[in-house]
Amino acid sequence: CVQSRLTLHVRNDKMLAIVRKQLRNHPALIPLFFFIGGGAAMSLLYLARLGLRNPDVCWDRKNNPEPWNKLGPTDQYKFFAVNMDYSKLKKDRPDF
Repeated sequence: CVQSRLTLHVRNDKMLAIVRKQLRNHPALIPLFFFIGGGAAMSLLYLARLGLRNPDVCWDRKNNPEPWNKLGPTDQYKFFAVNMDYSKLKKDRPDF
């Protein structure tokens, strides 16, 4: 088990050395690595935001079985919401 970890570490070092060498020889690849890494980081952050802030996601079914019913009319859970006061809209649906 220790031997396999050591070989993985050596392989990773060799892989990083190859990437560094390629970046030195082809500096035009640096923006590509930068933007791909930034896009991956932003997508992971957005996925985490969806999992934590979206009312459709239920992490605790026992204590909060329907989290979407606890939202008020002015609660913002969308990523981008136009400044609009939903409490002043005309009510066209019945209350349950």
